[in-house]
Parts: sequence; structure tokens; C-alpha cells
Amino acid sequence: MASDFASSSDLVKIEAIRNNTILLSSGGLRQVIMAGGVNFSLKSEEGQNIIVQTYQNFLNGLDFPIQTIIHSRKVNIDRYVEGLSRHGHENASPILKNQSEEYREFIRSFVSRNPIMEKTFLMVVPLSPINIPSAAGIGNLIPFFKRDKAGQTKDAEEKEQNFRRNLEQINQRTGQVISGLITAGIESVVLNDEQLIELLYNFYNPETIERESVTVPPDAAKENFKDIAKIIAPAGIQVSSNNIKVGGKFAKSFFFFSYPRYLATGWLEPLINMPCLMDVAIFSDPVDTGTALKNLRKKAAQIESQITDQQEKGLVRDPLLETALRDVESLRDTLQQAEEKLFDVGVYLTIYADSEEELSRLESQIISLMEAKLVYVKPALFEQLEGFLSVLPFGEDLLSVRLPMNSGPLSSFFPFVSEDLTSNQGILYGINRHNNALVIFDRFSLENANQVVFAKSGGGKSYATKLEIIRSLMMDIENVIVIDPENEYKKLAETFGGSLFNISLSSQEHINPFDIPIIPEGENPSDVLRSHIVNLAGLLKLMLGKVTPEEDALLDRAITETYASREIVPGEDFSKAQPPLLEDLETVLRNLEGGRAIAERLYKFTKGSFAGFVNQPTNIDITHR
Repeated sequence: MASDFASSSDLVKIEAIRNNTILLSSGGLRQVIMAGGVNFSLKSEEGQNIIVQTYQNFLNGLDFPIQTIIHSRKVNIDRYVEGLSRHGHENASPILKNQSEEYREFIRSFVSRNPIMEKTFLMVVPLSPINIPSAAGIGNLIPFFKRDKAGQTKDAEEKEQNFRRNLEQINQRTGQVISGLITAGIESVVLNDEQLIELLYNFYNPETIERESVTVPPDAAKENFKDIAKIIAPAGIQVSSNNIKVGGKFAKSFFFFSYPRYLATGWLEPLINMPCLMDVAIFSDPVDTGTALKNLRKKAAQIESQITDQQEKGLVRDPLLETALRDVESLRDTLQQAEEKLFDVGVYLTIYADSEEELSRLESQIISLMEAKLVYVKPALFEQLEGFLSVLPFGEDLLSVRLPMNSGPLSSFFPFVSEDLTSNQGILYGINRHNNALVIFDRFSLENANQVVFAKSGGGKSYATKLEIIRSLMMDIENVIVIDPENEYKKLAETFGGSLFNISLSSQEHINPFDIPIIPEGENPSDVLRSHIVNLAGLLKLMLGKVTPEEDALLDRAITETYASREIVPGEDFSKAQPPLLEDLETVLRNLEGGRAIAERLYKFTKGSFAGFVNQPTNIDITHR
């Protein structure tokens, strides 16, 4: 029995953790896959159906049991707030420091009122090998039979060979699961040894914040984490008939025992996105199709017999029996044609709270939410410890409350649903109205960082953009460049020490495109200068219009000679040299063979209409941007 334990560490039935694999005391092996989430609400109905159908195809290909877990814990926002404090102190602007402090205070107050939950989706791949012991192994079972050192070495080698053989099998299963998830558009990765320890620690210690760092002894890895039970075990467990107390949290486990005739796609999403600490475990054990067809044939014969018996007695037809017969025959057809597969499915839920009163409140919310969808759950009375152990990532169902379900309805469970948009990096963009959490992310960490703001007139587009600029400055973003045709951002730039550059033919602000480039720390000045010449050539080609390959080569040579006229050449110290102007380039071109035509085309930028715009020394501080 699960209740037969002397200390909380006895509940950690782990022999060792090695090669990304959990070795259970019972001899079983487990690998844990962490899967990404999909924001189902943003998908169209057609997109949702495609994802669910692909997931169903993945289920149809399984020939071994899997355990799917939704692990919900509170996000550790402290590191994000600490990062804000560090950035705020590094800024020299008093106004920006004040804004940073107000921003941090808002984050703290909001999180204190609205806990932000992070959902982790896991798939546990089990393997329960059957190892036939050798004659030497059988001898070890005899108490008075003692093995010598050579025999013990041979036993260790045999055990290692069995582990390697079993590891290869479970790796094949894990690869099959990952391939199926990728086909459904779900990114996934196998957890390594350290990540497994961290995950198990958070399961056994629900009072800790998600991603709590775990202190592992330096020499633990050498022993394949054999004493890991002492590290991840909770401080204590108190078991009662209605709940258990794990460390400082009360926990209560439930099982699902009844479902409606039809399950809508994404029906589990409201439960997954509840803002509370919980673990949901879904056990999916495939049933042999031949056995299932044999049992269904018997069931169809029983129903037909009942219908015939009622007809002979002259009774009014029973719609329930007729519906049941149609369902059985339809399932037989889909199983025979391999369109679906039958599973034994068990779904268990464990919720956590600081008090029994809060636990009762959460229980009422969950039961009401599920009953509204005609899904019924019950608490596991007198089996609360078994319920808690069943949601752990060991693939062991100790409650054994299973219902037969084909892959079609099972695919509607699609658990990889996440509306969380909170990370430990980036800035606050707003509040997620789906789950009342913060939208914090760094768009520049994405493959494509472009952003477009749409709203009706007066909807706050400029305000939102200005707020993003201020919060980006708090995070030490160095360059913010705004093209502002209506002078909306002039006051913002002046307040935070930015530079204004009026782009017009009569502007009093000038930028010299031939300015000496700023040399980044660690970069070679010669390489930076050559790169600047290439960029400058690109700008001049835009100014000149169509340029032939010969003119392009001539332009590159002229720019290099223009810089050389001011002793700005690669390999020399040019940090204090006086940069040339655009008219200097015109002069060089006029003296080069074939360059007079290009010089004439530059005339309007040197002495013509645009002369005051780009043919003057820079008179603004372009570092303040």
C-alpha cells in the first residue's frame, strides 16, 4: 500500500537518475518529455480541428501507454523584478529612475493580487522491462549463498547490459512520441538529469515557486543521483481521508468518472487555465484492437438480443438501446478500418491550497465548471495519497479508475493549451484578458521582431508606443529611433535626453553621412571603417538612382580616396581625424576618370536644393537616441 511508509523520503520510489532517465525502485524506466503549449483561443475553428485531428493520428500510432501531465505552478516573478532594479540603478536619468520604480511597484502589487501561473506540459514515457535473472542472479536470492568479488562484478556487468538494452528501447519510444508531437505542431524536448531533479522537487514540494533552484551535492552526479530521494522529498506528509498535507500545502485529489456522449474540442481548456496550483494527469493505455473487436461483438449481440426480446413482448422501442447499438457498430467499423484506436483512459486531478477552506472553494469551482460540461468528478476519499502519487511523473496509476475511450473523443482532451504570455525577459505590454495575467515578453528575442499597432482613431496607438519606448529604455535599450512626421514624440525625446533632428530642406540640424563611425568595444577599427564605406556606398546609390556596375566600383574607390584625403585609412588611428563632407566626394569624383557624370548627379546634394541637408558638419549629438 502507498500508505506504508516511515518517512516522506520513502514515497520517492527512485533508485537513480541517469542518461535522462528515471530508474524506479520497481525496475521500471521513465523518460519525461516537456512539450510546448498552443494558444487555442487564437486559432480558427478549422485550425483547431486540424490540430486535434493530427493529435488523434498520433494517438492511433501508439502501442504503449503514456501519461500526460499538466503541471501548474506560480511563476517566479522575483528575478524579473530584480532585473528591473538593476537596470534602474544603472540609468543616470532621474526621471527614468522614477519611472522604473513606479513600474516595479506596479508589477509587485499586481502579482500580489493576481498570482501568475505557468503551465508545464509533460509526457511520461514508461518502460517496464521483464529481466530474466541468470543462474547467478537466482543464487543471490538464497540468503546463505554469498557471491565472491568476481561474481559481484559479473552481476554488475549483467545489470549494466540490461540497462543499456532497456535504455535503447525507451529511447525509441520517446523518439516516436516527439515525432508525433512535432507533426501536430508542438515543440518538445527530453528533460536531462538536472531538469528531472528540478521537476520532481517542484512536484514533491508544491509550496515552492515554479523553477525553484535545487541545491544538488557536487558528487551526486557521480553516483547517478542515487540519494536523490533525500533532496526532493517533502518536509513531511500528513494523510487524512479527505486530503493530505504536503509540506505547507493542503492537497486534494479527484478522479473523472463520467463524460457526455459528445466532447467538444478544447473542453479541458477552462480547467487547464484556472489560476491555481494543480496537477492533471491523463493515463492513456492502448487496448489491443483484436481483443476490443471481440468484446464489442459480444456487446452488440447482447444489445440486439435485448432489442429482439422487447419486440417479441410487444414493448415500445427503447431509444437508448438503439443508440447504444449504433454506437457499438460505428466503433467496430472504425476500429476494423484502423481509423481509430481504443484506450483505457484515467484522468486525475490534484489541487493545492494554503488552507482547507481555500481547498473547498477551489473544489466547488472545479466541480461547477466540469458539471456545466456534463463531466463529473469525485474526490478520491480514503485514497488521497494514492491520488497524489498518481499525478507524479512516474506513469503509475494507483487509483485505477479507467474508462474505455476511442482516440476520437480522447483527442478532444488535447492538453497542450496555454494562454500564458509571461516570461522573465522583456517589458510589460498589458494584461491577458483570458486569464488576468501579465503579458511580458521580449519581441526582439523572436525570429521576426517587427510589430504593427492597429486601433481606431483615439484608441491609444501613440500612447502604447510611447509606453513601450519608456519601458524599453528602462531595460537599457541603447537605440530608439522614431520617424515622427507630426512631432508627437518631441516632448518625450526632450524629457529623456534624446536628440531631435528636423528633416527638411531648411533644417538647422545637420547629419554628415561621412562622420567617422563609432568603434564598438572589441571590434577592429579597420573592419568597422570598411563596413561603414559599404553602407555609405549603399546610401549614395539610393541618392543617385540607377548605378551601373562600373559606376558602383568607381563610387567605392572615390569614397575610399575621400577618406584618405583626411588621413582616414585602415590600419591608422583615425579616431580624432576631421571627417570629410559630401562636396569632398564630388571633388574627388571630378578628378577621377569617368567620375564627372556621377559628380554632376551629386550636384543637387552638394550645392543644389538638398545642400543644407547632407552637406554640412553634424551639429547634433547622435549618441542620444
